[in-house]
Amino acid sequence: MGTSWLDDSIVARRGIGWANKPHLHDLTEAAQGKYHYTIGPYSDPVLTVRPGDRIRVETRDAFEGTIRTEQDKPSARLRMPFVNPQNGPIMIDGAEPGDTLAVHIETMLPRGENPRGTCCMIPHFGALTGIGTLNEPLPELTRKVHVDEKHVRWSTRVTLPYSPHIGTLSTSPEIDSINSLTPDSHGGNMDLPDMGPGSITYLPVRSPGARLFIGDAHACQGDGEVCGTAVEFPSTTTIRVDVIKGWTIDWPRLEREDFIMAIGSARPLEDATRIAYRELVLWMEAEYGFDKWDAYMMLSQCGRVRLGNFVDPKYTVGAGILKSWLAQ
Repeated sequence: MGTSWLDDSIVARRGIGWANKPHLHDLTEAAQGKYHYTIGPYSDPVLTVRPGDRIRVETRDAFEGTIRTEQDKPSARLRMPFVNPQNGPIMIDGAEPGDTLAVHIETMLPRGENPRGTCCMIPHFGALTGIGTLNEPLPELTRKVHVDEKHVRWSTRVTLPYSPHIGTLSTSPEIDSINSLTPDSHGGNMDLPDMGPGSITYLPVRSPGARLFIGDAHACQGDGEVCGTAVEFPSTTTIRVDVIKGWTIDWPRLEREDFIMAIGSARPLEDATRIAYRELVLWMEAEYGFDKWDAYMMLSQCGRVRLGNFVDPKYTVGAGILKSWLAQ
């Protein structure tokens, strides 16, 4: 890849390395055909690639393009649970249960002649509302937002930086089929803003070929995605995939140039945090030579927590540490 941090990434440390001449595959809307709302081992693969290959994926927005104007109400346009469409499954040659799939997100570009993102307030959906109360639902609102490769023009008052990431990234569970809104140990709808260009996500392989699913691109998002939706937009996302043979992980992990992060998803929120920190302690012990209890105490001083999904059936937390604290 020619980038120093990738030369010392977990992929490189495990002696894998990206292919010298990777093949580029295009997974267009036409090639995808049917998008998926469940992640599991029963859907027909749309593409088979080799380790080290690159894939240019045309993702749809979380509403599959049905919300076109600010006058469109989500309750009239959407039919639950048919939201958050996923590309895939993509099969990776040689991936077997017990391996780990490495997904490097290279680029994410807005798609369409006049790219726009969509943010909505949906009845009874979001962190500050919910089903099962006597309160009326919050107002149903739609915001259409101009998006380009530098800016997200939220309003005449506020322009946010374009900071894209993939909201949903998964391998398949072994036997279960899980809806695309729910994160768990296979990945899923984690909505972690760090999972964008310049990141490698590590996912456990639990079925032959790994069966990679990807979708739910966000042009920007704050911690928690508190109203229930980010700036959802259709993207052209280029990824590179590889297989780390014999490296078995229980939960997703993420690596960027300056930090590593373990990811947990559960309810209540403190359980997601416990999972993430436990996995980070075990990672520091296994890969970086730390004593388990020293790592545990040390993270109390310099660990960092990122709140991902805070609105869907399970919550997601990433627990991380700067690589500068991991150096010998």
